[in-house]
Amino acid sequence: MLILADAIEQILDSPVPVIALGTMIAVVAIISGCARRIVTSQGRERTRREIAAYVAEGSIDPDKAIEMLKAGEKGQDH
Repeated sequence: MLILADAIEQILDSPVPVIALGTMIAVVAIISGCARRIVTSQGRERTRREIAAYVAEGSIDPDKAIEMLKAGEKGQDH
């Protein structure tokens, strides 16, 4: 048992576990950021298609649809 305790202590004293944990946190952060961007862009595209469908069936005036699409753009002053 003493040998196992010494081995665990040596592992925890080395920088490898800290580097591995930092790498895992970075990978999770990158993947979650990518997933968030994918979901956001899919929602934006779905909204654009729905607005286009409403314009095609005549429920929404094309000028109003353009205003709605511009309202959702980034960097737009309201």
